[in-house]
Amino acid sequence: MSTTKPLPRAAAPASAQEPPPRRLTVRLKVTLAVLLVAQFMLAVDFSILNVALPEIGDDLGFSLANLQWIATAFALSAAGFTLLFGRIGDLLGRKRIFLGSLALLGLASLVGGLAPNPEVLIVARVAQGLATAAATPAGLALLTTSFPEGPLRQKALGLNGALMSAGFTAGAVLGGVLTDLLSWRWAFFINVPVALAVLAVAPTVIAESRPAARPKADLPGALTVTLALLGIVYGLTQAGEHGWTHPVALAALLAGAALLVAFLLVERRAAQPLVPLHVLRKPAVAWGNVLGLLAFVTETSLVYLLTLYMQKTLGFSALTAGLSFGVLGLGTVAGGLLAPKAIARTSTVAVLVGGGLLQAVFTAVLLLLGDTPDSMGLLLPATFLGGVGNMLVIVGFMVTATTGLPDHEQGLATGLASMSQQVGITMGTPIMSAIVTAATAGAMSAGAILHGVTVAVAANAALVLLGVLIAVVLKRKMS
Repeated sequence: MSTTKPLPRAAAPASAQEPPPRRLTVRLKVTLAVLLVAQFMLAVDFSILNVALPEIGDDLGFSLANLQWIATAFALSAAGFTLLFGRIGDLLGRKRIFLGSLALLGLASLVGGLAPNPEVLIVARVAQGLATAAATPAGLALLTTSFPEGPLRQKALGLNGALMSAGFTAGAVLGGVLTDLLSWRWAFFINVPVALAVLAVAPTVIAESRPAARPKADLPGALTVTLALLGIVYGLTQAGEHGWTHPVALAALLAGAALLVAFLLVERRAAQPLVPLHVLRKPAVAWGNVLGLLAFVTETSLVYLLTLYMQKTLGFSALTAGLSFGVLGLGTVAGGLLAPKAIARTSTVAVLVGGGLLQAVFTAVLLLLGDTPDSMGLLLPATFLGGVGNMLVIVGFMVTATTGLPDHEQGLATGLASMSQQVGITMGTPIMSAIVTAATAGAMSAGAILHGVTVAVAANAALVLLGVLIAVVLKRKMS
């Protein structure tokens, strides 16, 4: 007779009388591993296809004008529906939404890898984006409700932030390797076994999480905020491609802004609003999410700027440029491991300020880049240390934006945090692309590209410093 013991079944959340664990139990370690693997996979999807876009276009017959829709279709879905799916997780159960969205991601990735034409590929990318919009806030909510507020949650969020940021940079590396050695289709296929593995383990170790009192669906609020985010994200992608004065970009951005105003008016009158305004009035939530937005805008767009610099100024291949971001990835992992210890010894706001200053200094160092490969001796350590600083800010933002809220509001808090993350990732590259385009005045020589990248790096460093000032304001608001 077998003596193998079955894995323990998912237990209900601890009661208020039961003291929270002070150390990671075996069960919590497995739960953390499952959630981190899923979040890493979701982060990889944001960047894994960037290097492969030209080859996909040649293989499937995308026109040059339509090639950007491979990235835009994903970004629109992932950023536009995050807040809505965060609330749906509160209604139906976060574990259920998490598992369902991972199943959808695996299926969409399989379809994308087998796509015979552009139409099928775009549908697959939309489905991947919707799965990401659902899985990211659900996974974060499961993380914050599985780990009690304090050192354990800070450690979990630190590891989560490190792997999310490392996943974004790893996507650029992995996309180049898979495309060069196998085929762009493997950039889709790689998700399938990972999703299946998570789905095999997660139901056993993750407990369901939902509010005790199920809120009602705020359909007018959900519709207006989703359309607002879609308008803003679409406007940003069009601005990055055609410039900020392009009529379509301006119209989409103005429509998105108007719909955001309409959303706030709807929420003010709703009996059970999608985003209760009292939550937005909390300094930690409001300012924390602004900091998170800036953190993701700056570091992810820096990857774009340095890719442009290495390929257009230094003449590196896409694979070589992608591999160099492994150093940035190591910096983000180091920052994620350091952040919980730094928060425990100082404070969350101190880590936000210190991390922001570290990122700003080593972003500004990149202003010294030249037009010879010798500049890599400056670029690599600067991106490593800047990555450490950026991850300190991201973990500080995650802790700040989810602290002091009861479990029944964690879905909302993590939905807002996920929205800040995904909108930040989406809008960073168009903003920096528009700055480079304006600075180069359409010239594509190596020197012109270097000048445009330098101007954009200066703007990037200024945005990081803006985040530091916001963190100082946050400290005063919370004191």
